[in-house]
Amino acid sequence: MRYRLSHDARPQALTLLIAATISVLLWFIPYAEFLTYPFRIFVTFIHEGGHAIAALLTGNSVASLSVAPNASGETYTTQGGLISQFLISSAGYLGSMAFGALLLVLIRKAIAARIVLLSCGILIFALTMIYGLIKPLFLINMWAGIPFTLLAGTVISVGLILIARFASARVATFFLSFLAVQCVLNALFDLKTVFFLASPFGPAVPTDAVNMAHATGIPAIFWTVIWIAIALATLWFVMRLYVAGRDKGYQPDLPFEDVPPI
Repeated sequence: MRYRLSHDARPQALTLLIAATISVLLWFIPYAEFLTYPFRIFVTFIHEGGHAIAALLTGNSVASLSVAPNASGETYTTQGGLISQFLISSAGYLGSMAFGALLLVLIRKAIAARIVLLSCGILIFALTMIYGLIKPLFLINMWAGIPFTLLAGTVISVGLILIARFASARVATFFLSFLAVQCVLNALFDLKTVFFLASPFGPAVPTDAVNMAHATGIPAIFWTVIWIAIALATLWFVMRLYVAGRDKGYQPDLPFEDVPPI
């Protein structure tokens, strides 16, 4: 079966294509990493936040959430049974992909970018204050992760809120598209890294897949393949939404949508 991109989806698809092209080009430009570094830290917050939210939803507790300057992160939770362990361990990589997919859906549904960016800022601020600062204060061995987590979470939160408040609608929409692309690409890149680490040729490094291997006795590479398959299926499903037409007509905040004739 062949699919064609609907006419009303073309401005959104073009916006995402340009955002993805810029993201890929920045990978190959020397010393350009600092431009995408804040987005990388944002994705780490989403990754670790996925673990925290999954723990809470399965009746477990969250002790702390921390983000490091190298964009790695740690979230300490109680584990519960095997099912909750699977959900908590899976919620990091799949949570990043799901969050990026959600942003793509919101863009396609013409939800105001300002509202979405403001919501993202509030989410990062809540994760930072509750699990990056308040909860770790009661655990002496968790204090080391507080300074950078607090600094990074506050800067990202304030930045998102300022963009939502002061940027034009077109700039906010393009920024949101770029943020969604960064979430998706970083999720796929992280899964590729975990796949290498889980292979027989990879170094022995603790990962979410290794945690699942310890809990189930099933090799880590099996869980990595499962997560990659789910992530790609999620991405395929979301991109299919861009093929179907939209009930709404003109969306004035899209950077590449022409104004309809009067």
